[in-house]
Amino acid sequence: MKNIDFTSMTELFGSSPPSFFVGHYNYPNILAGPMIPPQIGRGEDIQILDRPDRWFGKPIEELVGYRTRLIRSTLRVNVKKFEDNRMLELSQELAMAERPVDTEVHFEKEKTPKFRIIYDSHSPPMGPIGRIEKLEITENPKVNLFVEKTVSDTDFKANSGLNYLYSQGLPVTDIVRVLSAGLLGLKKNRRLVPTRWAITAADDAISKKIIVKIKDFPQLDKFQLYSAKYLDNNFQILLLPREWAFEQLETWSGKSAFNPHQESVITADHEFYTGRTTYANHVTGAYYSARLAVAEHLTRIRRQAAAISFREVSSGYIVPLGVWVIRETVRDAFRRSPLTFETLGAALDEIANHFQTPLQNWIKTSAILDNTMKQRTLLDYIGKKK
Repeated sequence: MKNIDFTSMTELFGSSPPSFFVGHYNYPNILAGPMIPPQIGRGEDIQILDRPDRWFGKPIEELVGYRTRLIRSTLRVNVKKFEDNRMLELSQELAMAERPVDTEVHFEKEKTPKFRIIYDSHSPPMGPIGRIEKLEITENPKVNLFVEKTVSDTDFKANSGLNYLYSQGLPVTDIVRVLSAGLLGLKKNRRLVPTRWAITAADDAISKKIIVKIKDFPQLDKFQLYSAKYLDNNFQILLLPREWAFEQLETWSGKSAFNPHQESVITADHEFYTGRTTYANHVTGAYYSARLAVAEHLTRIRRQAAAISFREVSSGYIVPLGVWVIRETVRDAFRRSPLTFETLGAALDEIANHFQTPLQNWIKTSAILDNTMKQRTLLDYIGKKK
């Protein structure tokens, strides 16, 4: 695609992937609208621009290139008071579409697109942004039957709606877009949801539903270790033969783009069998993305286990790309055959071989390992007393 002078662009005609983004700054009066490239198309070259579920394995340069091709066309709206806004209604139609939609945008003269890239730890990078004066869709969007059914049912709660869409095979990317556009839930409760919040809400609600089923499965009988590495994100996922529990441990190597300190610091969030009652505010959205991938795997193999996701990020991960990196890399790990161990010690020795971070640092931080080792010690003590 040729270089474009965004500063002189007063109108845009292109095919939305489809794409819809809701910001969170100045909430509840936020910026929302479709993202559109200055090109027409129907194929994968358009859809790929906003499909993180299809990005795994691609280099950072290519991924950032996708985002700089998308112009974020925005309206200033209140998240709760957006009815009778024709341009937003058209944007919502784009959000429901299952294939690219030809769209025409006219920008306010004072708010023509400005070229900049915004990076976010939850969502993919954002490219140029401009303020909409006029928006038109030049064709009727093709809407997935299940999306249409769920959106039209205003007595369907939001969590039930997104879990229904997931059960029908829709990727998380599509579910997030519909949720963010304020198209799910009881009519009186519908509102726009900032995209970064919608991503976490979808990962959380879907995985919770799956975990309920997992608790009825028999436990694993051995320790299993799964591995995957992508964009200098090194994952080791340990499954322990215990009742359901989950923990996400993360460390960013010293002097990397996201850790200016000499030493790496491990952050962690966890839940035991009864689940969490508070937000995972240390690891944040990455926790829920990894938990979903783990829950999906345990459902496939119909087993219950405690799971610890170890993530070490090194200097090659030069810009944040969003939590899809976590979800898709953990999913990739489970596409591989695991290493199997009879003892926890043997599994931890193997994990130590994959990280720069010393094993004792991981052990000191992990609530699940602490709980497991204490239980083992107690059992040993009881056995000796007998």
